[in-house]
Amino acid sequence: MGSRIRFTGTGPGARTQDGCAVELYRRLEADNEPEIIAAVVPAGGSILELGSGPGRVTHPLIARGYAVTAVDNSAEMLAHIKGAETVQADIEGLDLGRSFDAVLLASTLINFPDAATRAALLATCRRHIRPGGAVLIERRNPDTFAALRPGPAGEEAGIRHVIESVRHDGRLAHIVLRSEAADATWTQSYTHELMDDSQMASELTSAGLRLVRWLDPPRRWALAEPA
Repeated sequence: MGSRIRFTGTGPGARTQDGCAVELYRRLEADNEPEIIAAVVPAGGSILELGSGPGRVTHPLIARGYAVTAVDNSAEMLAHIKGAETVQADIEGLDLGRSFDAVLLASTLINFPDAATRAALLATCRRHIRPGGAVLIERRNPDTFAALRPGPAGEEAGIRHVIESVRHDGRLAHIVLRSEAADATWTQSYTHELMDDSQMASELTSAGLRLVRWLDPPRRWALAEPA
């Protein structure tokens, strides 16, 4: 999935062009993801993390005692993960032949602008969740989707995010995001598709999953279970 985001970087801290995405994500810290996950996944449970990156969420989950299997298609991303089983693979075709207490599909991957890809992502979630298990999915807040405009987009871990440009095209938003640290600047270009409640429920149903509830007031995090 990561290869479908165009990344460039400048400055000593950005490293090489191939590694600039790794360096940016390595510096970022977990937000409230560990708390949201811990509220629904039993302590000590097994978690399959799809699209782990260099471990921004992985490491806090390990610290809480979870057994995490981290999946990413970048060996350089996975090289930064410590204390978890790592699997280098594309998410869409992943089949580990076993199930987990929880499957995590974060980083708004569900907003990818291709229905077949989204179906493949959800099929991977369904393939790996045990009966009664929890599938946790993060989406971009649909209520703020149409309001996306150029300008400041927050700051974390000393990195300032700025939306350089947004082009709306029906249910799609084409976004250029600049992230600035003291020693480096990273720019990423990507497209998100609006994922409202009805579409989320419909695509989950098609994948053999059922939307149980939303886990936070902005309704960004969905809890699903095998249908």
